Amino acid sequence: MNPLLKLNAFGQSVWLDYIRRDFVLNGELAKLIREDGLAGLTSNPAIFEKAIGGGNEYAPAIRALKQSGLSAMALYETLAIEDIQAAADQFRPVFDAGKGHDGYVSLEVSPYLARDTAATVAEAKRLWREVSRPNLMIKVPATLEGLPAIELLISQDMNVNVTLLFSQAMYEKVAERYIAGLERRAAEGGDLGRISSVASFFISRIDAAMDPLLPEALRGKTAIANAMLAYDSYKRLFSGPRWENLAEKGARPQRLLWASTSTKNPAYRDVLYVEELIGSNTVNTLPPATLESFRDHGVPRASLEEDIGAARATLEAVAKHASLDEVTDRLLDDGVKLFADAFDKLLKAVETASKSA
Repeated sequence: MNPLLKLNAFGQSVWLDYIRRDFVLNGELAKLIREDGLAGLTSNPAIFEKAIGGGNEYAPAIRALKQSGLSAMALYETLAIEDIQAAADQFRPVFDAGKGHDGYVSLEVSPYLARDTAATVAEAKRLWREVSRPNLMIKVPATLEGLPAIELLISQDMNVNVTLLFSQAMYEKVAERYIAGLERRAAEGGDLGRISSVASFFISRIDAAMDPLLPEALRGKTAIANAMLAYDSYKRLFSGPRWENLAEKGARPQRLLWASTSTKNPAYRDVLYVEELIGSNTVNTLPPATLESFRDHGVPRASLEEDIGAARATLEAVAKHASLDEVTDRLLDDGVKLFADAFDKLLKAVETASKSA
């Protein structure tokens, strides 16, 4: 059997970390849904920058929109919303068949707003209205300012993909805000079964930052151990009386989603961050090359809970050489900046395309 399809047997959903217009409209996305069991899609400013700035496929749409006198930002949003709507429509049968378990497409709020709670909430609400698809997830970064926004959006019936998670401590704060948002919604008599969320925990960027600080025996191990312990926290957070009270009202746990799962180090197996993070009720969002590699030679197994003790021992050994907390704090700041830089490039590419249209 196709190794991608086998992941479903372990309770893991496969999403795709990629979008561009031709891919959505020419049947390629539909083929992945049909043949590989693809169950969702994620996007970010860097992905849209490559899509819109990397060729001419958006030129006809930009020419048509140019007559409206839209700004570069408004042009980008129009293009992105059209792409997200088209992808969400293709995933709608998956969403309906699973009663909202999967079939989501994610669109990120502007990275310029990552440190502004009120502006993040306002933009998330606006994008939610404009996309107008029940299988949309609004991506909100896991900054301190993002935390109250996450709780508020969940309490108001919006699906949220919390992005740029690196540390276990921040993950627990995010999960707490999700639960608090559900409790607020329940207190208002809302239907908790309509709300879904994932917590996007970044993987390869951690090893890329930690490996230079570690002896060879520990390289390539920090990110997986960190994720395994986050999953252990997930099981604890989404159990017990407080959670059971919400689950009885239809609430879904906020699944951990493994992001940044392509290997940055060519010495590592190209499907390392797929094979070692397979567990029940999780998601792995794969870039196209990693998805194709896993389809070709991935070996699925229930790896995520194989040895929690070893994961703890790994992080204890790592702590003797470097501070993981300091690195994950820096990675969050860097992640916000990288997405903002990509957004700058994206807007410049749209402006250039508009001038030449």
